[in-house]
Amino acid sequence: MNQRMQNPAFAIANVGPALMSLGQALGAARTGNIPPRLVLLTHIRTSQLNGCSYCVSFHSREAKKAGETEDRLYAVAAWRHSSLFTPAEKAALELTEAMTVVGGGEMVSDDLWAEASRHFTEEELATLLLEIATTNLWNRINAATRQQFHLKAAAAA
Repeated sequence: MNQRMQNPAFAIANVGPALMSLGQALGAARTGNIPPRLVLLTHIRTSQLNGCSYCVSFHSREAKKAGETEDRLYAVAAWRHSSLFTPAEKAALELTEAMTVVGGGEMVSDDLWAEASRHFTEEELATLLLEIATTNLWNRINAATRQQFHLKAAAAA
């Protein structure tokens, strides 16, 4: 598959830097708030669901650098059936799926919200919601334009 165009976020002046600033702001907000590995798991799951191979590759490598185990990375797609994830992680991954796979009906049920609220403060939930939404934005841009993950560029970063 060939990349269709450069990433649209960087094809329009000032848009790419603004979106990157959003990512940096979220990173600063989650410092000490939510474990980076958990945020990366939500990025990976969102990317899997959206078919964004660029982001699956990128976030999996970032998670590994952050200390995530290969076993857990392999199990993200089947998290519901794995004992490798904590109840809090499962709540975050369920929230991820609810926000990513949209269709008819209520996106996030009251039961799911209550479960997530048992594990996360309002500020932590806000961080998760914004992280998941932002990942969905990047995934959809990348998947639509067939952005390619280049191992050489990743190794240099």
